[in-house]
Amino acid sequence: MQGRSPQPSMELNRLLLLTSFLLHVKEDRASPTRLVCDNRLIQKYIVEAKDMEKRVGQCQALPPLSCPAVLPLVDFTFQQWKSKSNETKRREILCDLALLVGAATAAQGQVSNECGARHLNQLYRQANSFFLLLQTFSWEEGHWEPSCSPHSMEQTHITSIFLTYRQLVQGKLSFFFYDLAKVLCKQGQGDSRDPPCGAQ
Repeated sequence: MQGRSPQPSMELNRLLLLTSFLLHVKEDRASPTRLVCDNRLIQKYIVEAKDMEKRVGQCQALPPLSCPAVLPLVDFTFQQWKSKSNETKRREILCDLALLVGAATAAQGQVSNECGARHLNQLYRQANSFFLLLQTFSWEEGHWEPSCSPHSMEQTHITSIFLTYRQLVQGKLSFFFYDLAKVLCKQGQGDSRDPPCGAQ
């Protein structure tokens, strides 16, 4: 049976990228150095986040959410970011991702629009993959516990979930991987990653 649209090949590429992501996590559970050191991977996820945000904005007749999505406030200043330890950054991003995963899950239960539901499912999978990945990094003993400060906002527009996710991946997450690369990628590889846009 022929496919109904040219979308399958693009979806297959995304599935392969996600599989590669998860394989990195499984193969290098304690220290997924290859993922951090390969700048191309995080750049692909930034492009994907932008693409999802654009595509969900093109969905027809997306109604507002009856129960507002609780989203993290992901804005930050570079000076504040530099002053934090890697563990503090990791926990902050985990809190942001936990809220995003929860918002995507709640929105999925309210959206019947096929286009919106498809992109919400994709966002949920990617945000949850990052959430699981960041739990493999830790500079302190013990498991991560969701003791997050309430830096959040409520939004009824589905597109706000995608905007927040894109800002998180392009901002805090990209900078965090850059910071990790300075520590993990020096041995044998040199510090080969370019800084995120805006880093001095």
